[in-house]
This record gives sequence, C-alpha cells and structure tokens, in this order.
Amino acid sequence: MIVAAGGSGGGPAFEGASSPPGGPHAEAEALRRAGTSARGATAYVTLEPCAHHGRTAPCVDALLAAGVTRVVVALVDPDPRVSGAGIDRLREEGVEVSVGTCEEEARDLLAPYLTHRLTGRPFVVLKLAASLDGRIAAPDGSSAWITGEEARADAHRLRAESDSVLVGAGTVRCDDPRLTVRDAPGRSPRRVVLGAIPPGARVEPATSMCGDLGAVLDELGAQDVVQLLVEGGARVAHDFHAAGLVDKYVLYLAPALFGGDDALSMFAGPGAATIRHLWRGRLVSVRALGADLRVELAPVRADASASERTAHRPPDDGTAASDARAKGRS
Repeated sequence: MIVAAGGSGGGPAFEGASSPPGGPHAEAEALRRAGTSARGATAYVTLEPCAHHGRTAPCVDALLAAGVTRVVVALVDPDPRVSGAGIDRLREEGVEVSVGTCEEEARDLLAPYLTHRLTGRPFVVLKLAASLDGRIAAPDGSSAWITGEEARADAHRLRAESDSVLVGAGTVRCDDPRLTVRDAPGRSPRRVVLGAIPPGARVEPATSMCGDLGAVLDELGAQDVVQLLVEGGARVAHDFHAAGLVDKYVLYLAPALFGGDDALSMFAGPGAATIRHLWRGRLVSVRALGADLRVELAPVRADASASERTAHRPPDDGTAASDARAKGRS
C-alpha cells in the first residue's frame, strides 16, 4: 500500500507491505510510516482493506483513525469475510473510494492469494530445469547440475516465496534432496512428499501424502498453503500438468543438449496424441540467468471471472480512470 500525503498531488509517499500471517497488514505499516502525514491523504491499495477482526485489527479502522480521506482500490477482496464490506464501511464514513485502478496488474501480483480464496486450493507452480532438448536427467539418473548457479539461486528464491514444496517419493529415493532454501534469503518451505518417505531421507522433516492430486490440493489449501511449488520428478510433473492443476510453469533451460531419446524427459507419461491436442500456454516472460534462460508460462484458460468481478464489484465513484498509482504491495 502507498499513502500519498496531500491527496494525489506531489506530497511525500509512504509505502507498506504485509508481514507474514499474524503480522501487520500493509495498511498498518504504511500508516505507521506516514504518521500525521496520513491525515487528508490518499491511500492506494492493491486489495480492498479488511473490515473484520482476524489475526489483526480491521485495516478500515486504521485508515479512518489516521484521517485518510480517499482510498484507491485495485481489487475487491474475494474473501467472504470482506468482499465489499471494507469499501462499504469506508464510504459510509465519508471516505471517497474508487475501485479498479491497475486491476489486472494487481490480479497478477496477488494470483496465489486470489486462487486460494476463490478455490480453497494453493496456487500451483511447476518448476523444471532442463536441457534445450527437454531432458532433466541423464540415462544413468544423474542431473547435478544441468543449469548454472544463477538459475539455481533463482529457483531457491522461488522456494522461499512458496509455503510448501512438493516432490514425488521417486525423486527422494533417487536424488535425496533437502528442498531447503540455501542460495537465497528467506525461509525454507514446508516439504511434502507424494508417497512413502524412505528412512533417513534428507528431506525430513516432511509430510507424506498420497491419493488423488485434487484431494491433496484441497487438504493443503485447508492447511493455509497459499502457494505450492512442485519440483518433480517427471511423473509428478506429468500428472499435475495432465490434470490441469498447474497455475504457473517456470522452466530453467540450459544451452545444452543430451542429443538422444534415452535421457529422462520433463514429463513421464502419455502426452498429446495429435497436434490438435497440443497444450499451448501464454508466454509470460523470458530472461537470461547467466548462461541459462528462465521461461515463465501460464495456462490459457477461459476467463469466467470477468463477469463475476463486475457482478461483485461495488459501484465506482467515477474517478478510477484518472488514477494510475495503485501499485503498492499489500
């Protein structure tokens, strides 16, 4: 969130980001930094301020107590405890509120949270490191390392951003990974293994799970796992992909070729039977990491949420189109 003193003019701005669960929300942090400068100011938020008592006090109360007179909201919070209540409360107290500025940018930024709130399941990121011919390990099973240090450090940052990391029991048996964060700042995520965990495995402490992948995601979502990083192996990657459960693909590609068909492919299992059934995604970004490439893909899905967003969005006050500053992270 950003608090801009002096309304939307050229006064100082104070930014805040939400802490981990239980800590202050972005609004409280930005208001703390702004102090008395918040009186008469405009607050720019990515997500509608909460109006209920949860782990923290309502952000709406903090905004009102600070004397903020205008709030620019990018997204209505789909959480049923909020879902327009925060906006309604602000307007009832005479605060000017506009909704929808930078909505798509905020939707991308908050995709894990929105997915969890709307489906009850985690936002699933599938991460794979491969050669340019799509192979993740040699015929003898060796795979350390296909990509370079920069790509591996970026993968560790991805782990640190996730609530949980998941692999199959076969990967644990073959590679004995730790799945911790070592090459980047941040905490290590909870480890989940599909299948039985071999005694003495370095992945411990970890949770063993099995069964239908949808049920696994339901259980993890109920345990407040908002983002799940799936790291393989090839069979697990295939099963998540084939079931349409992946929300984001992150591929680290090395300028290397195994040059044959006997190395292990990224996906182990039946693929598209004809070109008509070829899976096509949306290319989100491509960037170099040392000698390697980081490619991010998103599934192309029918956007049924547009009409829902319109149906549930509180009436705008007509000023949203003139604002383009709702870029503070909540």
